[in-house]
Amino acid sequence: MQFKILKVGEAKDYIIAAFLVLLSVSIAVNRNQGGINSLRQLSAVTVSILQTPLANIRIYRQALKTNTYLQRQNILLQDELSRLRSLELENEKLRNLLAFQDSSLFELSPTLIIGKELMGINNSLTIDSGTKDGVTVGMPLVTSDGLLGKVILTSGRYSLVLPYNNSLFRVSGVILENQAPGIVSWDGESLSEMVIDFVPQTIPVKEGYTVVTSGFSNEFPKGIPIGTVTRFEFEEGQETQRIFLKPSASLADASQGFVIHFVADTTISDLQNQFEDIFE
Repeated sequence: MQFKILKVGEAKDYIIAAFLVLLSVSIAVNRNQGGINSLRQLSAVTVSILQTPLANIRIYRQALKTNTYLQRQNILLQDELSRLRSLELENEKLRNLLAFQDSSLFELSPTLIIGKELMGINNSLTIDSGTKDGVTVGMPLVTSDGLLGKVILTSGRYSLVLPYNNSLFRVSGVILENQAPGIVSWDGESLSEMVIDFVPQTIPVKEGYTVVTSGFSNEFPKGIPIGTVTRFEFEEGQETQRIFLKPSASLADASQGFVIHFVADTTISDLQNQFEDIFE
């Protein structure tokens, strides 16, 4: 292969041509620098306009992820807070029960309420204490707040309790503030309300007065809290008034309690039965 050797005259022509091309390109670029700058500005604006929604989408997706994470954390924290509150309430109940047991003058059997029937008229409770624990029919079931009911059926390990919101429940009560006696029962209407009847209209009664067991019938020990007066009304055509009570102990909330080992003295009831037999 042979290379062509350029002559000086011919090389000069090529050099001049290349110089002129470079000069023309330089002139063209310098003359259109403003256009190029405008093009650059337009490109930058276009890119920024396109980047803004894309950036917003990225921010929105990140916000969704953050919100989902925070919602999960909030659920976990709420669950933990609920458990802590439940434990605090349970501890408070147990402390109250222990304090009540220490201060009681009677023998007490701690028990768990393992069954409840509270939505009808013939309501009942089931406890995990029975004759093996010394529980007998007629013994009161209480909490540190007050009276829940009385035992009506027993077996070796379990007992059935007649609660205060049963239509058959009756207990002799007395208003502490004025020592007015009456019979406490449930009227079969409100599950969270009891009544005390046969209190004379002449005895003043106010909201907030406390009713406790009187001990007159020898069925329950004296002084067990029953309820607090919420309202009262005079009974038409009678000289007595009906007094409504908010129970001291909540059946719905009760899960533990004590059976009071109290055996009723039947002497008075036996005398009453003998008296009635005389006039039969």
